[in-house]
Amino acid sequence: MLEKLSTETIEAIFDALPVDITFVDKDDTVGYYSRHNDRIFRRTPAIIGRKVQNCHPQQSLHKVNEVVADLKSGKRKVAEFWIDLKGQKVYIRYFPVKDKAGNYLGIVEVSQDITDLQKIKGEKRLVG
Repeated sequence: MLEKLSTETIEAIFDALPVDITFVDKDDTVGYYSRHNDRIFRRTPAIIGRKVQNCHPQQSLHKVNEVVADLKSGKRKVAEFWIDLKGQKVYIRYFPVKDKAGNYLGIVEVSQDITDLQKIKGEKRLVG
């Protein structure tokens, strides 16, 4: 049986990961973002409670709405994008979040600087 984790512990886990995490609920409202200091896309507390459509440039609004609709409907299991930003290659993925019964709860956005990951060759193991 899994131990119950406090909200504080869950937030600390998300903040420890080398990715930006943002959650948008089933009503397209931003409800959470990880708060580590190395975020690629800066967030402020003012984003909480805003519609996700109001967090993107007007020229990308049609794509935002398409991605949200596709993830809500189950047409897509993931939406992936990558951009070049300030010398970094940034990988951005969106995943639908569902409860155990399969009901749609929202979308989680995971963004990561993969610049150094693209340079990995061979393997590095703990043993050997």
